[in-house]
Amino acid sequence: MAPLTCDHCLLTFPEHDAVYEEIDGKGHVFCCNGCRGIFLLIRSEGLDGFYLRRQWKETGMPVRQNRALDIRAFSDDVREKQQSREIDIFIDGIRCASCVWLNERFLSRTEGVEYARINFATHRARIQWNPEITALDKILNRIRTIGYDPQPYRESEQFKLQKAEARDLLVRLGTAAFLSSQLMIYSIALYAGYFQGIDPQLRTILEVIAMAFTVPVILYSGMPFIKNTFRGLRHLHFTMDSLITIGAGSAFVYSIYQMFIGGTVYFDTSAMIITLILLGRYIESTAKGRASETIEKLTELNPKEARVIQADETSEFLLNEAIMVPVASLKNGDHVKVLPGEKIPADGRVTHGESETDESVLTGESKPVLKKTGSEVIGGSINLFGMLIFEVTRTGRDTVLAGIIKAVEDAQSGKPRIQILADRIVGYFVPAILLMAFMTSAAYILNGLPVNSALMTGISVLVIACPCSLGLATPLAVLVFTTMASSRGILIRSGEVIENMSRISHVIFDKTGTITEGRPSLKETIPVDAAISREELVRIAAALEDLSEHSLGKAISAATKSRPLKVTNFKALPGRGIQGTIEGKKIFIGSRAFMLESATVLEYQGSGLDEVSLSHEKAGDTVIYMGWEERVRALFIVSDCLRPEAAETVRMLRGLEKIVSIVSGDNRATTEAIAASAGIGDAVPETSPEGKRDYIRQLQKSGKRILMAGDGINDAPALTEAVVGLAMGRGTDIAMESADAVLVRNDLTLVPYFIELSRRAYAIIRQNIFWAFFYNIVAIPLAVSGVLHPIMAAGAMAASSLFVVLNSLRIRYKIYEPKTIEKGAGA
Repeated sequence: MAPLTCDHCLLTFPEHDAVYEEIDGKGHVFCCNGCRGIFLLIRSEGLDGFYLRRQWKETGMPVRQNRALDIRAFSDDVREKQQSREIDIFIDGIRCASCVWLNERFLSRTEGVEYARINFATHRARIQWNPEITALDKILNRIRTIGYDPQPYRESEQFKLQKAEARDLLVRLGTAAFLSSQLMIYSIALYAGYFQGIDPQLRTILEVIAMAFTVPVILYSGMPFIKNTFRGLRHLHFTMDSLITIGAGSAFVYSIYQMFIGGTVYFDTSAMIITLILLGRYIESTAKGRASETIEKLTELNPKEARVIQADETSEFLLNEAIMVPVASLKNGDHVKVLPGEKIPADGRVTHGESETDESVLTGESKPVLKKTGSEVIGGSINLFGMLIFEVTRTGRDTVLAGIIKAVEDAQSGKPRIQILADRIVGYFVPAILLMAFMTSAAYILNGLPVNSALMTGISVLVIACPCSLGLATPLAVLVFTTMASSRGILIRSGEVIENMSRISHVIFDKTGTITEGRPSLKETIPVDAAISREELVRIAAALEDLSEHSLGKAISAATKSRPLKVTNFKALPGRGIQGTIEGKKIFIGSRAFMLESATVLEYQGSGLDEVSLSHEKAGDTVIYMGWEERVRALFIVSDCLRPEAAETVRMLRGLEKIVSIVSGDNRATTEAIAASAGIGDAVPETSPEGKRDYIRQLQKSGKRILMAGDGINDAPALTEAVVGLAMGRGTDIAMESADAVLVRNDLTLVPYFIELSRRAYAIIRQNIFWAFFYNIVAIPLAVSGVLHPIMAAGAMAASSLFVVLNSLRIRYKIYEPKTIEKGAGA
């Protein structure tokens, strides 16, 4: 008897192994009880539409689960997200978009699961759940119950898939190219015979040999197209593969028919269609691999092991024995020894030794970076010369390297708004082309044209249509863009940044930590209360500033090594100052306006403090007031140097025709002095965090598109409000979370580079989409008119995709460097 086919996994099997089940009066057959159970489970969840949608390229269960689920392997990947938990996992066994559909809906119907999204290209699933309702092991076991295998997500899985796809395409393309080249020898002989005459017996032999060369091209090299087409036909879903299969298949079948009636055969047409399409697919696949190689390089930076030593404060510390442990077992507080030439295994702070590190892959900084006691080191960077011992401060997904990888992946999966229209059009494109090809052939036959000519014209219409170029127009350009940006130390957090950044008209900088170095120092302490010494005033202020994240406050806390005082009721008021209680006294530290709010009298030796502070502010220094019991007790003069590249950056931005402003919570004199040093004419001082946000909102209402660059908590509302928020890499976590992009390397010249990179990338995306539309608008009428032979049509279709690929790669090779922008500005 003929073998049976399992209704769940599509595996063929003998009848004696069959498991039968009657559901709603209809009989079903399965290869085993496992498939029967999964089938019933999917139906019970109301997800039986999966069987109509799936497009499996293989039969059998997606995965055979021969091992128990080890929940410990996933524990390190769980992230806290307010009241929820989140994890990224790899789901093995996903074969088509319907597998994604089934898993997403199955998970969304699981009690406690708040969010589930699966990336078909990488098989990565992001799941968010409420831990009070469900647990991770229950969620993972739910996935296993429908035949899929959840595994810890490792970035390398994505690259294994990409390499496997490229390798398979290369083998199929090589086979098709070799056989097609041999086929053309016999096809030329046949064409010569048609024109000059040929012995019928010899012609038959040549046609049979040509058919023999074509069969492997169709059934092996073209098998992925054929499988996808027949799966789609089961539920009337058509793709680009449908056009290829119908076009090449029609030429092949029609040629066999012609062999029997003595007509012209077109085996070469059928084989060349498959070969040229495979060539385009292979070029596309390798281009994607090259464009996304940045992530692969980043994932390879993590060493597998680390030397952990027992920390102590004795002189023998450096002689302590180091134990090699897996990097995954490192925890905060561990002391790690790194020898010259080795990679640093985690983020941390140097406790012993001095060396230089290579951070070029992470930050784009080509020069070695000096590291000494107190310096921060980045996991994945390379220790160059001396031995270092550092204390681990961040591990796993909390490291800078992990954050960069995650942000790049998220950005590459995003889409600019311009791609949405293209995606909608592709959905209607293939059915329309199929209808047009049928109507073209029918019209020519009805008008008396020979059937073979009419069929070749219809095949040309099928083959020349190219939705692939529409689909590639944006994703490949985004891949190249994010690769270029990350290689220079610009971390993109959203795919929409390209479109938004390319239209920026106005750039606004925060002052402290953005235009300035962000490493202020205490220049002078002016006692207002003569009864208290300078040392005691600094000690009191440092006790409060130790609890603050503001860089100006850290300048004060770093100015004393005295034992800190106990502070209670501490409160930070962004943009104004801080307050807290020490030994029963309520201390206020901050701006002049904050002192007035606190009912503090501004008086110095019988006269006002304004003249004293103004002289320092005009020099670009910041004056910080400290008072209690309604009187000012001290002034702290803090100096923060202008970044050396600030003035050059402003010139570059003006060369790009951008308006440049500076906004700060500092006083007018200091803000205007720093702005003048940087060459910025528009300065907005004494602005609260809400004031910065409102200022940007007002500008954007007037039609301007704002890029806001900042680094502190007080910049977060403005970064969120701006069209593009850009955070400095050494800024606070809140600032970086609020931003659309992050400068990992604190180099302001990257701002004009970023704008020019975005502008060029967006221009190329528009060129790609224009070309895709233009090509189809011109090429399809030519095919309908009968001007193009199917082989020419296949070549033109492959060339269309190739144009999009090569045009996208132009971002990589022809982007302007910052110095080039500067020269252009002056031209």
